[in-house]
Amino acid sequence: FSRRPSLVPRTTQSPSQLHAEDEKKKVVVIGNGMVGQRFMENLLKLDEKKDCTISTFCEEPRAAYNRVRLTSYFETRDPSALTMTSDFEDDGKTAWYDENNVDILIGDKAQSIDTEKKQVVGESGKVLDYDVAVLATGSYPFVPPIPGKQRPGVFVYRTIEDLEAMLAYVKDNNVQSAAVIGGGLLGLEAAKAVKDMGVKSHIIEFAPILMCRQIDQGGHDALVGKIEEMGLEVHCNARTESFVGEDGSTDMESMSPVSALRFSNEDWDDLPVQMVVVSCGIKPRDELPKEAGIELGPRGGVVVDESLQTSDPNVYAIGEIALYNNFIYGLIAPGYDMANVAAKCVAKELGIYKEEDETGAFTGADLSTKLKLLGCDVASFGVNQPAPDDTDVSSLVWNDPVNGVYRKLIFNKAGTKLRGGILVGDASDYTQLHKMAVINADEEITESPANLLPPPSARGGVVEETEVSSDPSCQICSCNDVTRGQIVDVIQDLGVEEATLPTVKKCSKAGTGCGGCEPDVKAILAQELEKMGGALSNNMCEHFDYSRQELMAKIRLEEDLTSVDSFDKILAKYGHGDGCEICKPAVGSILASLVNDIILRDGRDALQDTNDRSMANMQRGGSYSVVPRVPGGELSPDQLIALGETAKKFNLYTKITGAQRVDLFGAAKYQLPDIWEELGEAGFESGHAYGKALRTVKSCVGSTWCRYGVQDSVSFAVRVENRYKGVRSPHKMKSAVSGCVRECAEAQGKDFGMIATENGYNLYVGGNGGVNPVHAELLASDIDEDTVITYLDRYIMYYILTADKLERTAPWQAKLPGGKNGGGPIEHLKEVIIEDSLGICDELDRRMAHLVETYHDEWAEVVKDPALRAKFKQFANTDENIKKDEMIEFVDMRGQIRPADWPKDGEAQTNWKAPPDDIFSKSEKSWVSVGPVSNFPTNVGTPILYGESQLAVFNNEQRGEWYCTQNMCPHKQAFVLSQGIIGSAADTPKVACPLHKKTFNLEDGQQIGDGDLQILTFPVKIEDGQVMVELPAVPEVDAILGTNGLRVMKSDCVDLAGDALKVPVPVQKKRDVSGLIKKSQKESSTVLRATRNETSTEE
Repeated sequence: FSRRPSLVPRTTQSPSQLHAEDEKKKVVVIGNGMVGQRFMENLLKLDEKKDCTISTFCEEPRAAYNRVRLTSYFETRDPSALTMTSDFEDDGKTAWYDENNVDILIGDKAQSIDTEKKQVVGESGKVLDYDVAVLATGSYPFVPPIPGKQRPGVFVYRTIEDLEAMLAYVKDNNVQSAAVIGGGLLGLEAAKAVKDMGVKSHIIEFAPILMCRQIDQGGHDALVGKIEEMGLEVHCNARTESFVGEDGSTDMESMSPVSALRFSNEDWDDLPVQMVVVSCGIKPRDELPKEAGIELGPRGGVVVDESLQTSDPNVYAIGEIALYNNFIYGLIAPGYDMANVAAKCVAKELGIYKEEDETGAFTGADLSTKLKLLGCDVASFGVNQPAPDDTDVSSLVWNDPVNGVYRKLIFNKAGTKLRGGILVGDASDYTQLHKMAVINADEEITESPANLLPPPSARGGVVEETEVSSDPSCQICSCNDVTRGQIVDVIQDLGVEEATLPTVKKCSKAGTGCGGCEPDVKAILAQELEKMGGALSNNMCEHFDYSRQELMAKIRLEEDLTSVDSFDKILAKYGHGDGCEICKPAVGSILASLVNDIILRDGRDALQDTNDRSMANMQRGGSYSVVPRVPGGELSPDQLIALGETAKKFNLYTKITGAQRVDLFGAAKYQLPDIWEELGEAGFESGHAYGKALRTVKSCVGSTWCRYGVQDSVSFAVRVENRYKGVRSPHKMKSAVSGCVRECAEAQGKDFGMIATENGYNLYVGGNGGVNPVHAELLASDIDEDTVITYLDRYIMYYILTADKLERTAPWQAKLPGGKNGGGPIEHLKEVIIEDSLGICDELDRRMAHLVETYHDEWAEVVKDPALRAKFKQFANTDENIKKDEMIEFVDMRGQIRPADWPKDGEAQTNWKAPPDDIFSKSEKSWVSVGPVSNFPTNVGTPILYGESQLAVFNNEQRGEWYCTQNMCPHKQAFVLSQGIIGSAADTPKVACPLHKKTFNLEDGQQIGDGDLQILTFPVKIEDGQVMVELPAVPEVDAILGTNGLRVMKSDCVDLAGDALKVPVPVQKKRDVSGLIKKSQKESSTVLRATRNETSTEE
């Protein structure tokens, strides 16, 4: 099941073998999209004796990929994450084609079909003979004849190349706003893509509602509410007249870039946009069969019968080019149905399929669908919009505008059968409803229609795993027509050890289409593993056979907490191996929540993730940001002045955050103690912006200033923030206090929030913003401040003790059981926190009191402690510092500096590779002392300076081993590896880059997992208490790893205001490092002197 390319060479064929190949039946598939690929897979399964050969034309630069999940491309920018087979190779192919003897013609478009000679000719000139040809060319995006469609900045949404072109245009043209023409399925997907580019998105729809084929006005209203909450704007009934150019032109010739949309609607103004994405539907790509004389429909599409055969008996058509019963099917599930039927029919025609086997017939398809569009569940099934003359109809509607949930279920007149429905906002029971309405359409329902109407979220939570149908014939994946029974068969064939979710998905095809059924696949896997004596692993990592919740429970129940007050003790008692970048921060968080000692003392710094170890947020290029705490958003003028003076002194970019604080960007790590010393003198404490802890308690001015305020929200916010500051939790926490129901502080979008009433406060819990916004739920009403604090103590502590690693309060809360009398997780919380139903309130109160009593300002501790301050030294072997702008270019923007844009992956200055072979294999090397052992803390990396080169030394006390590598992560050429967490993977020592978590073998430098990056490594030994590294001479190392030569420079940064000036490259001063680098052995008395060489990159 590996996605890696096969390493088995293809054998050379003998003449007899070649003759045998000529005797085989030839199938040519024209088009290598998802449906064409599925056809080939089906045909190969049927061709057990290998009696046919398959060739396929692939117009795109890479083989088949999942176009349905195209928007997920932004998550990785890796085409292989969308592949339908295995990882893409450099030529665009994958190993699957060679392994299955499929001839794929990458980048070659079929140009003509000669049905008499039975030949297909490609643009390359290649001619392929066929016994059967299968048309799977799909469709074009339909672009209406709107004047201006030819302009730069007008795109369609169809391929990876389309996305890359849009991304480039956005960057090159400073696009701030874009219009998506079309409000159907494809249009909303395109709008999501535009939003993911960081561009304001306008959805332009001609019809009165979005998705008019799937939902009605009520569904539209709910969907629009969700979409507009995400910052997108919807314009329905829009009559787009033209795409206006920057020069004001509205014709079909001008190539002036698009600058606005003009409408013919009365009183509609032009809509300023800098990009347009057209996604108005599809048009079959039928020009090839048309020229070949194959019958088309009146409005396009190749006419096919139930076997998917065209008017030419040797040519079949499947997917979006096929016109069956005068209908084009644009969804993937019907396309897969066609591929299945066509494969059987073709196999039978070629004589490779038994006569007695049923081929089946394509008689249309179920157009039911369940999708997540812009983060919102949208589903329709069965008869969801009955015809006006359909009299056997009665419908029930659930409309919850507060939570954005709309449901319409359509029954027969008697209410005994479910005929169809529309679900928006909560479609978690789609599978059960779809089965009633479509799969078992002839059966009467056993429940009252009124009981089916409420969404699961209103009945006490999401659908539980046990509610997934146990019927083996129940369809789980509609995209690939996979039943529960087929998934169970795959799990049983794999066995307990091999049945992981990714493997089950790959082997069964379930969950590999739109992805909407993945929760059901996971639920079935968990159930079947339990039957087989196994379990779906929720272990933190390979070093702990427990989840975070389970490990927390074991530690908190220890009678002697000193027996588990360090990572080493916990690992020895409950784990194995060395630990890693996953379990170390999780255990560090547990210790901070239970013990609450200073995180940088006694080896705990080795447990801290990227930001916690430096107690600052690492930014692009390896610099850091500083965020002082501003309780309730309240600042004195003197503190504002102090912030300005500090920012000016250290040349820091200054910005107000979204949570009423000031963020100072661009500090070097060695500057942090000095910056915090000055801020501390002005009364500032650590804001914990770097930690999984309470960030802020936002507030409006409340009754102290506002004429609407009914409580002093600022004072209460200050009290709440000062109580919970420094409290570590599984994930970050945010809070807010609003002084009245106008809700200016947005308390209902926070992990916990308070809204003032005339009688006190309403307390809301479990909300969050971000990618998946969640509305908080009301825990208690009209309670005083002391009661709010009591309930919050318990809520936060209950969350800390029972949540998973890196789990926000919203998903944690959603997974809690319902109340004893129903009502969902919020009722359970009321029972636990207010009624003490579990009898743990005393423990929750006691543990929170301990955290409050042991609070310490982490930065104040560092500033006053020379030993802690020393941890921020840039290099262990010298007091010299390399400035931030010597490692990455900074540009001036509106009077402040920021780092240059990182190049895209694959461009220059990314994915750095050392020269081939062992670059230093012929160099004369010597053992160089880089400092005493005491300079290198245990189980972490420490940077050293060798000439102009930055290296990282790792003291892995757990294994009794030392390593030395380059300090630069090759991914983005940032000098940060020494700040990464060290651990092991399958007993291989590794370090995880703190920027993007790419991991490297500390012994040979190879990247672990997917990827071919590598870092240079150097031998280390300890001699007479000194750390010795075997290194070539300074000039040789500097020629490869010198900081100046690896400085990230990019002069085409996007300048939004157009007033940026490039910061001059700092004057290269000569650095004398004499005495720091000494040769041992033969040259022990020789001192090497290295100076910075401005031409080091050219040596």
